[in-house]
Amino acid sequence: MNGKLQRAMHPGYCNEASPGQHGGPTGVQHFVVTVPPEPPKDYLVWSLCSFVYGNFCCLGLAALIYSVKARDRKVVGDQDGAKRHGSCARIFNIVAVSLTSLILFIIIVVQIVAAVKVAQYTSQRRPWGAN
Repeated sequence: MNGKLQRAMHPGYCNEASPGQHGGPTGVQHFVVTVPPEPPKDYLVWSLCSFVYGNFCCLGLAALIYSVKARDRKVVGDQDGAKRHGSCARIFNIVAVSLTSLILFIIIVVQIVAAVKVAQYTSQRRPWGAN
């Protein structure tokens, strides 16, 4: 008979090994898997980009400083400090990128408006000597 069929027919049949397996009593093994918590992010690359390309009011520099502090805390093993400094770096990066994008957008809009006004002015202006 098949091993599964024998177990179904005889409920007490659990200590014998299935065909092809080593003999002896079998037991239930429990494994405890400990998953280490994800290390806090330090946003160092984002801070470097903010520092180089979007350093509005030195927010990129502040983000870079907090990113380096977060990395140092992570190396030392202070996960709470690393999380706190990483969070500050993230906030500074978001504000720096937002303000830099807003200023860039305003500059582009102002230049387009100025170009349109100059084109209107030059088209309305009459050449010298024409009445």
